[in-house]
Amino acid sequence: MDKLAGMAMFVRVIDNGSFAAAAEIAQVSPAMVAKHIKTIETRLGAKLLHRTTRRHQLTEVGQLYYERCKRALSEVALAEASASELQSAPRGRLRLVAPVSFGTQVLVPALIDYQNAYPDVSIELSLDNNVHDLVGEGFELGIHIGPLSDSSLVARPLTPYRRVLAASPDYLARHGRPASPEALANHLCLGHSYWRMQDRWHLVGPGGEMRDVSISGKFSTNQGAALRMAALSGAGIALQPELLLAADIAEGRLEQVLPEWSYKPVPMYLIYAPNRRPTAMLRTVIDFLVDRFG
Repeated sequence: MDKLAGMAMFVRVIDNGSFAAAAEIAQVSPAMVAKHIKTIETRLGAKLLHRTTRRHQLTEVGQLYYERCKRALSEVALAEASASELQSAPRGRLRLVAPVSFGTQVLVPALIDYQNAYPDVSIELSLDNNVHDLVGEGFELGIHIGPLSDSSLVARPLTPYRRVLAASPDYLARHGRPASPEALANHLCLGHSYWRMQDRWHLVGPGGEMRDVSISGKFSTNQGAALRMAALSGAGIALQPELLLAADIAEGRLEQVLPEWSYKPVPMYLIYAPNRRPTAMLRTVIDFLVDRFG
């Protein structure tokens, strides 16, 4: 007899308390149930059950075999369900959280591209710069910028978050182009108001050289998108993520300043909870985002 069928019948007997109950559930005769058990005992060379007229009691070997059978059958069910899931089309609702500027300017267009490829997926994106309890708040995925504190999550590295210096052609025509990091002190620098040290920029240059330069300006805000708009309007030099400014620089709306210098790159991760059986939706969106931003 098939080993898995025998194991399943044995577990059914124990879970339901008798040969008769197991036979009724499996829609076979009690004699067939007994035959399954006898075949296993013969193969193992050990008794699994102490049989009486009223009940069946597991032997020591039977108890161990029962526990291992339950585990093995669970793995088989998981394998078959996972194989079936891999063949199904992604569908369902995806909840994810990301920092405000990155989410608004970079992640949203990527997610729309994903939806165009998988139209049966609906997306709920939360934008927040605060660290979230991913699992506790019901998010399947998150974009995290900076060091990780929760080691229980899976963290897929993405391209580090590199900040570059940029200004509009109009600003540079009026104020000139700084020739060194120290020359930034003579320019209008757009400030990020939540940075702890708002009057200094810590820059990394060729060969990893570090410069700590003083800056000043007349405009600051707590949102990167607003700093980008200020730079586009000619208000000064911005120090913003390369991903957020890439299109503006490529199309000439902004020009990179001191291109060999940038803020120290910060790690960025796609994070999610470990899952032994990821859905087609989760599997495909993870692959998509790692491919896009990895």
